[in-house]
Amino acid sequence: MHGLHLTADLRDCRCARLWLVDAEALGAACVRAAEDAGLQVVGTLFHGFAATPKGPGGVTATVLLAESHLCVHTWPEQNGVTLDVYVCNFGADHSAKARAVMAALETLFEPGSAQRHALVRGAIDAEVE
Repeated sequence: MHGLHLTADLRDCRCARLWLVDAEALGAACVRAAEDAGLQVVGTLFHGFAATPKGPGGVTATVLLAESHLCVHTWPEQNGVTLDVYVCNFGADHSAKARAVMAALETLFEPGSAQRHALVRGAIDAEVE
């Protein structure tokens, strides 16, 4: 059960509007970031939300990984994004790959500020791993 869970709340994103409102484009970028980092994509779900009186609808991109998951939620009316990457470290340490995915996505969104968290989950059990 040992793994690394990374999150980031991005504000004042200066990226192209496409990344905040186009579920398919964002999803493809998430898949590319995961694969470029050496993670194995096993499924995807990309969803666009309807516009509101406050502005265009945001999107959610979820990528199921053999190592766990990646999820991105956007709030275009606030130029905000939340990122969530979790990797299980069963059989190998995938922590550097998770950090590479987060770095690639942060670069994509060009945030003015970011609040990041890292949580080591579970315990290393030498008999299991």
